[in-house]
Amino acid sequence: MSEENSAPEDAKVRLTIDGLEIEAEPGQMLLQAALDNGVEIPHYCYHPKLSIDGSCRMCQVKVEGGRKLAISCNEPVRDGMVVDTKCDEVKQARQGVMELLLVNHPLDCPICDQAGECFLQDYSHGYGRDHARTTAPRRKGVKRSPIGEHVVFDQERCILCRRCVRFTQEITETDELRVFGIGDHSHIGTLPDAPLNNDYSVNVADICPVGALLSSDFHHKRRVWFLEDTPSVCPSCSKGCNVNLGVFKNEIQRMVPRRNDEVNDTWMCDHGRLRYAFTSNETRIKQARVRDESGELVDTPFRLAIETAAEQLRGTVDAPESFGVIASAHLTNEESFLLADLCNAQISAAHVVLPVIRGEADGFLIQEEKAANANGARRMGIEERGGGVQDLAAAIEAGTVRTLLVFGGDALEVSGGEELLASLPKLESLILVAPNETDFRDHASVLIPGATFAEKDGSFTNGEDRVQWITRGLNLPEGVETEGATLTRIGAMLKNSKPEAFDAIAVLNKIAAAVPEFAHINQADLGAEGLVCGIPAPSEPAPETTDATVSGEA
Repeated sequence: MSEENSAPEDAKVRLTIDGLEIEAEPGQMLLQAALDNGVEIPHYCYHPKLSIDGSCRMCQVKVEGGRKLAISCNEPVRDGMVVDTKCDEVKQARQGVMELLLVNHPLDCPICDQAGECFLQDYSHGYGRDHARTTAPRRKGVKRSPIGEHVVFDQERCILCRRCVRFTQEITETDELRVFGIGDHSHIGTLPDAPLNNDYSVNVADICPVGALLSSDFHHKRRVWFLEDTPSVCPSCSKGCNVNLGVFKNEIQRMVPRRNDEVNDTWMCDHGRLRYAFTSNETRIKQARVRDESGELVDTPFRLAIETAAEQLRGTVDAPESFGVIASAHLTNEESFLLADLCNAQISAAHVVLPVIRGEADGFLIQEEKAANANGARRMGIEERGGGVQDLAAAIEAGTVRTLLVFGGDALEVSGGEELLASLPKLESLILVAPNETDFRDHASVLIPGATFAEKDGSFTNGEDRVQWITRGLNLPEGVETEGATLTRIGAMLKNSKPEAFDAIAVLNKIAAAVPEFAHINQADLGAEGLVCGIPAPSEPAPETTDATVSGEA
């Protein structure tokens, strides 16, 4: 057998770009290989998650031995290939492309939302000419036209890279966007009776390189260079799409998808993207309150409200059958772990409910469970007992459950929620911990503000068992603490011990020690993609070595 034929199938291809020797995967396109190795090659139409179009011609390079310049997005790597991306021939070609793209492009960078993250703007400075050679008036086109509920189109800015068209053809398979006309009259558009209204429509704004397609939610809202991006996870369903929170003055201005090939590639649904107002709108609970003897909820210092809650819970230690807990699938793993300790070990609650709002799934990113961490809560030990929401309502009506600890308001949105709400006046104590207003508030004996996903550090476990870290992007309202801190304080008071500061990383380490499926999980190793929890299957023993297998003839 020759050495050539015995080479492993996954052998790397070695090539040279601008004097730099790099390695690439066999069959990989030159452009992606260059980008993977930190070599910049300008491009517009290429996107790693879409088919190759090759229409913009901006990624042309000179390949040694080639008769003409090659578009690197569609040029497979070859062993020994020598590539030049900086020679005069390549520079002139890029200048020509840029000049043609800018012939009719409007000079509206000062008012364009894409400014600051615009490929055309960057490449014009880096690869274009320093002056225009044309004096003819620029062609006019449609401006600020809504082509869907969430997307605005500016025809004058479009460079016909066709990323958006390929997205609706290949990713959503809804085909709303098409190229109409021919030659100089070509333009992107939709059919009159088919607006861009699929569940992932705003992704076309993310992949548009020039600001022709924009999110109507973010349109003329804030300059991108004022935003502080914080990596997080979308809280709207159990998929756990990776996102960046764009924050300005302690308010989320936008949420955009963050690439994670193991979860959401580079996409996210419109519902999750646009559902962030609850982090700072008028429904936020920012003040702890305790119901006084007259029946009114009165403002109370946060720590005093915690002490009152602990005192009411202390009365159930010797009567756990009277204690019920409504957990939340929006708590982090670390907070759920502390809650599980409270309702399983410290007070063995007779009724524990984990309400999860359910809805439609689409087989792509949108999942049935409309909460980020239902799976994580279950793995932390939040197991329903005593029946569901309806059984809890019946137990309250019967006077069996007299003290209820509630996190969030999802229990009122699931089956049995109406019966539960009707039963609440029968309770002796209702301790509510929630970031936003809910109808539980009218019956609460103690009201403790909670934190949204954007105001805490911790981890979520998605429906596919992937543990992912979320990072605090917003400061909590003054005097408010996270649910983790609240549970830490209550737990310490029930034990008559001094409370420690809540530390999500330290609690995750405790989880790793206590939960076998999380033994390999720690914050440092989660990285940007997260880790899958679970106990790995034992590896099969290697076959016994024989003379035949050593020689390679067996």
